[in-house]
Amino acid sequence: MIQASDSTDIQARAAKIRCLFLDIDGVMTDCKLYLTPEGEELKAVNVRDGWGMKALMRHGVEVAVISGRPSVAMQKRLESLGLRHIVLDTEVKLPAYERIRDALGLRDEQCAMMGDDVPDLPLLQRVGLAMCPADAHSKARSAVHFISACRGGDGAIREAADLIVAAREVAA
Repeated sequence: MIQASDSTDIQARAAKIRCLFLDIDGVMTDCKLYLTPEGEELKAVNVRDGWGMKALMRHGVEVAVISGRPSVAMQKRLESLGLRHIVLDTEVKLPAYERIRDALGLRDEQCAMMGDDVPDLPLLQRVGLAMCPADAHSKARSAVHFISACRGGDGAIREAADLIVAAREVAA
């Protein structure tokens, strides 16, 4: 599904992307926390989303994660995928975004973000390509260029990765 831009505009934006920023809860996951009796949190992730992140990195696109919640399990998962830019347990995401963007020598238009809720709005409003899962909060949905046909945790990242990779291949 396309929001606020036509497909030609989205393809042009996607072709410029050099780093995809992602949220965890509601983007990589189904936005649910599964709690054990001991209080341990469990999260389910989509393997295809992981494949999409790896495909981006193989095509020269960095993948960065900025999340408001801490998670040892997600840290390990992201590291196992080869991500080098992981910031967890930070509710104010813009400073982390700016640090990573500047360290990579990028401009805002070379960055994409997939977020799903109000804490992601400052990044969604800054990047060159703003995206969200199909089940994102209405405020996030109204701030993006592209709305995935997939729900968070159910392939939205893979769809975004495929979009960026295809646009970069066409532009090359």
